[in-house]
Amino acid sequence: MSQSVANESLFQSWLEDHRGIFIKVARSFTQDATDVAELEQEMMFQLWVSLPRFAGQAKPSTWIYRVCLNTALTWRRATQRRERHLEPEADISRLTADAATPADVAGHQDMLEQLYAALQAMQPSERALVLLMLDDLAYREIAEVTGLTENHVGVALTRARKRLAVLLKGVTDELE
Repeated sequence: MSQSVANESLFQSWLEDHRGIFIKVARSFTQDATDVAELEQEMMFQLWVSLPRFAGQAKPSTWIYRVCLNTALTWRRATQRRERHLEPEADISRLTADAATPADVAGHQDMLEQLYAALQAMQPSERALVLLMLDDLAYREIAEVTGLTENHVGVALTRARKRLAVLLKGVTDELE
């Protein structure tokens, strides 16, 4: 099998297995549905471009998070100059598909919207750490993704959690 065919196969399997990473990172860095889709496409493109540099020293999910977060941070800096104030329109029904009743869906959707709004109010570096924490990555993995030391991850996450709790106010009990 040629290297390009192998890369294409690996890329397709990553897209299928780790689709949630793209969604979570994009939703954490932008509000507008169009921007979410644009950022997801940019992250996929950057993952494809960086695929030949994947040496297998990290888990694929760690590598994908690193590429996605770096892409989102770069994208965010570029779009801040032309920042628009739009209402969130993203369809999160695909994230709430496993809820039992319409009331559960509405409650879950409301909680997710509050979480994403709080994440967007945080600094990009805090946002990245919280997103990785919420996806249950270990400090070691977060350090690999962000380039921080494990100790610094712990300190920064403690501060970021406190900031998130303040931003979420009464919602934090529902998230635990």
